[in-house]
Amino acid sequence: MIVVRRPEEADTYLDAGAMRCPSCQGRVARWGYGRVRTVRSLGTATVTVRPQRVRCRDCGATHILLPTALQARRADTTEVIGNALAHKAKGMGFRRIAERMDRPESTVRRWLRRATDEHVQWMCHQGNQRLIQIASEVFSAIRYAGNLLLHTLCILSAAAVEDRRRFGFTDPPWDLIGIYTQGRLLSPPHRG
Repeated sequence: MIVVRRPEEADTYLDAGAMRCPSCQGRVARWGYGRVRTVRSLGTATVTVRPQRVRCRDCGATHILLPTALQARRADTTEVIGNALAHKAKGMGFRRIAERMDRPESTVRRWLRRATDEHVQWMCHQGNQRLIQIASEVFSAIRYAGNLLLHTLCILSAAAVEDRRRFGFTDPPWDLIGIYTQGRLLSPPHRG
């Protein structure tokens, strides 16, 4: 999977031969499309996408180009899952979150279980790296409040705010956070 801000930007990179394989850094080329997916957004809104597939010319690996508004293997948008994590960080339980977001309790419980301490630390590292690149002085204004998930979301949000302010990005903050976390607000399921 390769996370892209917008499909049209991905086309520009593909045409220029500038997109690289995450496995071997070889050049990738178009290789058809993935299946059509309808993903739930906030409330009752949905987003229908047909993500492009690419293939590495060197190692032969295929990858899906995942827009940042979506999450890998999830039926809800980055914004929906991000809001659920923000509610958890503020102390809400899965039942109240599910009711507030109009999602099944089992789905929300699964999301929250995928936000393991190890994965949240990885997300915090991703946010820290981006914030160091663009606005290291912002760290002095961020205080740890004893909650790793809340702290991580503050770091990621600060990076999104600074990207929008400094570079004029118009992407919604959760989409930018989708870039920093490489389409993985939740840890991938263990295989085995």
